[in-house]
Amino acid sequence: MRGKISWMGFVSFAILTLLQTGCGSLGQTFGLSSPAYKLIPEAEAFRDFNVPPPSLPRELAKTPLAEYLVEPGDVLLIQTADLDSPIRIPADQPVLPDGNIELGEYGRLIVTGKTPATIEAEVRKIVKVKEKKEIAITVRLIGRQSKVFYVLGEVNSPGSYPLSGRETVLDGLMAAGGLTRQAQERKLILVRPSQPDGCQEVLPVCYPQIVQLGDTTTNYQLRPGDRIYVPSQSTLESLFPSRVKTSAPCCKPHVPCATGVSCPPAVVTK
Repeated sequence: MRGKISWMGFVSFAILTLLQTGCGSLGQTFGLSSPAYKLIPEAEAFRDFNVPPPSLPRELAKTPLAEYLVEPGDVLLIQTADLDSPIRIPADQPVLPDGNIELGEYGRLIVTGKTPATIEAEVRKIVKVKEKKEIAITVRLIGRQSKVFYVLGEVNSPGSYPLSGRETVLDGLMAAGGLTRQAQERKLILVRPSQPDGCQEVLPVCYPQIVQLGDTTTNYQLRPGDRIYVPSQSTLESLFPSRVKTSAPCCKPHVPCATGVSCPPAVVTK
């Protein structure tokens, strides 16, 4: 009975405050404002469609990424194989916004969208035309700034982060400072970039299972351009987490593994 009276008293007080302050102030006063980061209906539908998660590269089952294509922001190191060679080419070559690199007296070369091996062959060709002989030249990638992933929403340091090729979703979240207290950790998604007329790929991320059970099912290996999105909790989810449906579950039910290790026999002492 007391519980009902207390609840009715709260409702009455809320209505009175609403009349005195207006809707916007009421939301701020009681923390009833809408979530800062919501899942749009399409994203939630795509997420649910991919439950159970598809078989993709993930922690403990990583694969090499696609062949690296140079873009503006990357840095190349161009050297002659013979360090005593009279051929002089600027060594550190940042790829300019227009996709070119500067080769000094040998001119400029467009490198955007090409692999380092292809660039090496083209630089050798340009030098050979001018020097009238074959010159051994190497091209190495020493700065990878063009390949990034994004972490957005309820994380402590949202932004873009360089991708080395080994990162998983968990690595990305840790790079962004981890989840905030307002994060709805049961609705995380990984979104892959798609063409305007292509298929949209929105994958569920089971954060509690990843960090508390060591489940790698949704700890996907990141690709260039991936977006990790962490939505906010709604007021109802914050107040009544056990009573609010939070979309389709991520993973199948878990069963503890049998270790098969028996306890050592007790030591008998006299």
